Amino acid sequence: MRRHRAIFLDRDGTLVHRRHYPSRPEDLRLYDGIGTRLRALQEMGFRLVVITNQSGVARGFFTRDDLERMHAHLRNDLARSGVRLDGIYYCPHHPEGVVPGLAVRCGCRKPRPGMLLRAAEELYLTLEASWLVGDILDDVEAGNRVGCRSVLVDLGTEAPPREPLRRPAFVAPDTIHALRIIQHAENTSGNNSDVVEMDYLPTSWRVAASAPAGKER
Repeated sequence: MRRHRAIFLDRDGTLVHRRHYPSRPEDLRLYDGIGTRLRALQEMGFRLVVITNQSGVARGFFTRDDLERMHAHLRNDLARSGVRLDGIYYCPHHPEGVVPGLAVRCGCRKPRPGMLLRAAEELYLTLEASWLVGDILDDVEAGNRVGCRSVLVDLGTEAPPREPLRRPAFVAPDTIHALRIIQHAENTSGNNSDVVEMDYLPTSWRVAASAPAGKER
């Protein structure tokens, strides 16, 4: 069976506006304009797969059924822009949870790569030809562990990575820009008129990189 390339998308802070433990469908608000960019990438042959840590289930803040309702809402919102999600994978675990059976250390919670490996097996994906977009370095690490190229969406929360495993291929000031980077990098026709800044870095990362040895701020 033919294998596919994918774009793995973190949910909160990447695909939708960040909110503290959203628990209702209306809590998931897509970023403006994201549907158009996702549709363009889907038309390029990418599968679109959401990969999200949802420790709120283990913590008892909401149930799996609540999560399914939220994700049905998300699928419907994207469908209005002609976008089809090929899969939504979530990790319900957390070692500090209160729900029996979910208060564990698992292999699926990012930065561990379990959700990506499962998606690759079930959806026939080639991980080395795929991308991951997320807003924290745990997302980046999960992608790097399986050979994806990664784009970090800069929400101003992440310090410069000290380990190669947590270093993104690109950084973007927002998710729309991240998707433009992927589209530009994957355009092999040479006819891409969309000018994209490919070397963006957060200001704090630039400052850290320019600091003299022993004078790190």
